[in-house]
Amino acid sequence: MTQTWHDLLFAHWPLDRSALLARIPRGLELDEFNGQAWIGVVPFHMSNVSPRGIPSLPWISAFPELNVRTYVRVNGVPGVFFFSLEAANPVAVRVARTMFHLPYFLADMKVIGRGGWIEYESRRTSSFGPPAQFVGRYRPISEPHEPAVGSLEYFLTERYCLFTVDSSQRTCRLDIHHPPWPLQSAEAEISINTMADASGMRLPSTAPLLHFSKRQDMVGWMLHRV
Repeated sequence: MTQTWHDLLFAHWPLDRSALLARIPRGLELDEFNGQAWIGVVPFHMSNVSPRGIPSLPWISAFPELNVRTYVRVNGVPGVFFFSLEAANPVAVRVARTMFHLPYFLADMKVIGRGGWIEYESRRTSSFGPPAQFVGRYRPISEPHEPAVGSLEYFLTERYCLFTVDSSQRTCRLDIHHPPWPLQSAEAEISINTMADASGMRLPSTAPLLHFSKRQDMVGWMLHRV
């Protein structure tokens, strides 16, 4: 399939590894950078969401998304594990939960570009799952650059698969590909953020590490068992 990601914010906090280990499935190894585990809250909006060979449709193929994630390895392969994903499209939520075994939730979401800032609001509306909300605004404050191999930026962003588990708790992998991230340093004003709390984790009071990317084009393959 294809997707194009727009106006994306990587907001990362260091988190005690025990808090994350208690919430990732068996078979996934927590991935750390210099002994430190990380959790990310990532708001953005998407377009061009479509299976291969099928043209994108205005309402089906473009919508906001927000995810809460950490970093794992399986058989030495680095990837992403999602604690939750919010989307404003009920079709996408249903398909992702059914076909890809991903913890998607329907949300009321709004994304507005104003005065150089991206204003972002998300409030979970699914009848299942605890409440979760994000309200804030963010913007880039530097020129774009590619993350250097071996850097923390690279560790947090250059991930080319995700891992999840199916209904039988078997580990599954979905591979993706995209060009290197065009990252910019960012600033953010976040007034409400209960996204990690909804997954049973408390973010530290320290300021997050922030990166912005204006656009990223990707392709993805079908989920397969590891």
